[in-house]
Amino acid sequence: MFAKWNGDMATAKSIKKKQERRKRVKRGIRGKITGSSQRPRLTVFRSNKHIYAQLIDDLAGHTLASSSSLEDGIDGDSPKDVSKAVGGRLAERAKEAGIERAVFDRNGYRYHGRVRALAEGAREGGLHV
Repeated sequence: MFAKWNGDMATAKSIKKKQERRKRVKRGIRGKITGSSQRPRLTVFRSNKHIYAQLIDDLAGHTLASSSSLEDGIDGDSPKDVSKAVGGRLAERAKEAGIERAVFDRNGYRYHGRVRALAEGAREGGLHV
């Protein structure tokens, strides 16, 4: 969560500032979108090593389908390839659950890189995001 201490307080402060900005952006996004059973919210969590995605029905408070880079059979040459595979797997599980459309929640992250690759993988898998 915090930078490795190297004696530089500026690094720790800049990381804290970045985390606070992401939380603020995340609150703004969540204030505008909600998921339902017909059109759940596709939310993304991105860590340094892995990426996770869930389809959430906010009205009932249930996760309808999920996928992550920790699962067997998901591999790729680059982190973007892995993210695209996670999106494709999530789209397969959504079809099994009878879900065709979703609202994309980037969770405060920029729509760029691994987050964008996950969304494109879900679209290629047949989920309308």
